[in-house]
Amino acid sequence: MDPRITLVTLGVTGIDESIRFYRDGLGFPLQDRQEDSDVAFFTLDGTWLSIYPRELLAEDATISDDGTGFSGVTLAHNVSTEAEVDTILKEAEAAGGRIVKPAQEVFWGGYSGYFADPDDHLWEVAYPDLTEW
Repeated sequence: MDPRITLVTLGVTGIDESIRFYRDGLGFPLQDRQEDSDVAFFTLDGTWLSIYPRELLAEDATISDDGTGFSGVTLAHNVSTEAEVDTILKEAEAAGGRIVKPAQEVFWGGYSGYFADPDDHLWEVAYPDLTEW
């Protein structure tokens, strides 16, 4: 796995309020977004910040949002192929990580899986099919 983070996703309770905070309050550049979309992306220097409803992010990672298993944050590592997703998940498991969600096709048009590090911080490894964005 390359030592880089491509996307940080924050689980939020109010998407519009969070957009105002990051875009208007902090000046983060908001990418084009459909008005009724559940997700927003901000381009940062060298990475992206994403905000997404907390309960939907927990659901995507297949874990509970009851406060015992989900901190509201996932780290993402995007790769160039589906095979790379599978390889990195195997590497993470071999290194002592725990597979939380096996790699699979996902609703947003890509392929991804999640692992937890030894402290249960969640990482999504994803091949984004950018033709869907």
